[in-house]
Amino acid sequence: MSRTIITTSPDEPLLLRDEPRKSAHAETSFCADPAQLLNALPHPILAVGADGFVLEANLAAEIFFGSSRSILLQQTLPNLLPFGSVLLSLVEQVMRSGAAINEYRVDLGVPRLDTEKMVDLFVTPMSDSCEGVIVMLQERTMAEKMDRQLTHRGAARSVSAMASMLGHEIKNPLSGIRGAAQLLEQEVSDGDRALTRLICEETDRIVKLVDRMEAFSDGRPLERESVNIHSVLDHVKKVAQAGFARHIRFVENYDPSLPPVLANRDQLVQTFLNLVKNAAEAIGEGCSDGEIGLSTAYRPGVRLKISTSDVPVSLPLEFCVRDNGPGVPPEIQPHLFEPFITTKASGSGLGLALVAKIIGDHGGTIECDSHPHRTTFRVLMPMYALRDGRSAKPR
Repeated sequence: MSRTIITTSPDEPLLLRDEPRKSAHAETSFCADPAQLLNALPHPILAVGADGFVLEANLAAEIFFGSSRSILLQQTLPNLLPFGSVLLSLVEQVMRSGAAINEYRVDLGVPRLDTEKMVDLFVTPMSDSCEGVIVMLQERTMAEKMDRQLTHRGAARSVSAMASMLGHEIKNPLSGIRGAAQLLEQEVSDGDRALTRLICEETDRIVKLVDRMEAFSDGRPLERESVNIHSVLDHVKKVAQAGFARHIRFVENYDPSLPPVLANRDQLVQTFLNLVKNAAEAIGEGCSDGEIGLSTAYRPGVRLKISTSDVPVSLPLEFCVRDNGPGVPPEIQPHLFEPFITTKASGSGLGLALVAKIIGDHGGTIECDSHPHRTTFRVLMPMYALRDGRSAKPR
């Protein structure tokens, strides 16, 4: 603050008055486009008029509702939401009372996408000169998914330690058991030979299980490079159509301008082959209208704190595998990527746990959103970084 000296008259004392300093930017007007400000916000925002029509929508709202801004501006809020939605009643209350209302942990349905999303709702009235409300939605699912991802990684580390022990303590004795059974098979009767073969088959099955668990204990650093995800998905599709998914129709929805992903190609093939195989098994061989969808998209705004970095890493690349099978039981969904959790009668419950580990090792995250006839496995990954440290941009 500067001081200004004021003299009222020759006989009166001097007065000191505080005068604020002028900012160097005081003469500069704020010239940012309001639409740019709205689109920069990561949360969906809608301006809704008194008649219920959407007056404005930002980019996050377009993604949330699966519609372009031009389409949203032709809709009323009741048309975007299911009948009886909590959000509709909140908007009515705010319009009546003129006071802002917040509601937390609300299941908000999006009929166009046939999905349910857990959100926090913030509804506030517009200015006195404008009738209507501003609606902001904050998805809780992403934060909760991040928490579950940390749980998945902790479970994978536990399996890694157990696998290291099992590889030494179990596989060696099993080799002796199998060898002894083979020696006995040469001397026993035909009736008993079935028992020795059973011993060999069961020991082989246990060895395969331990081998799969040992994949968790591979601590070698990943050899990663620039990978075109579409070539990976095309390869997985060809393998699937030549075998376990020959009876299923594939639907592709790719973003051709997607930048490369920083990854190990072989491990990505293993990951998506596992996801596609799970989708095919969920659909079943007897289904005549089975469908698996493969999609890629660029989704800016998702950032995740990983163990290899002190700052959150951007995960803008989204790869999805969808199927129209019966869906995952609700009680299993929160634990789907934990080891030994499976819905298959003969499954080991290690496939999806290994998928979660591979994606986590790549600095990404995977989640499942399952409803009857629409189950989506969504993988978020970082982009390939250029030599100067800059991220590759979409073409």
